[in-house]
Amino acid sequence: MQPWSPSVENDLRHLLNEWDPIGVADEVPDEYDCMLAPMLQRLRGGADETQIGTFLRNEVEQHFGLDPLGARPEAMASRVIAWWTALEVAHGNSA
Repeated sequence: MQPWSPSVENDLRHLLNEWDPIGVADEVPDEYDCMLAPMLQRLRGGADETQIGTFLRNEVEQHFGLDPLGARPEAMASRVIAWWTALEVAHGNSA
């Protein structure tokens, strides 16, 4: 399990801003910070790609009020899980 650290949060923030499902990350770089703690909690709890995808789909649809299809939350979930797995491996932990 990774410690809660600014670098982990910043890395996840960067991923979310690259994804940018509502298209405002250039003007509002903290727009997706509301997803940081819940997503890190899920990842630390062992959430898989499907669970992260469901979380992202719900956020896009319910929180931001958008059609999640165009946001491709499942593709983003795959990126998040790949990042998390690499982080775990780099720190000598299992994902």
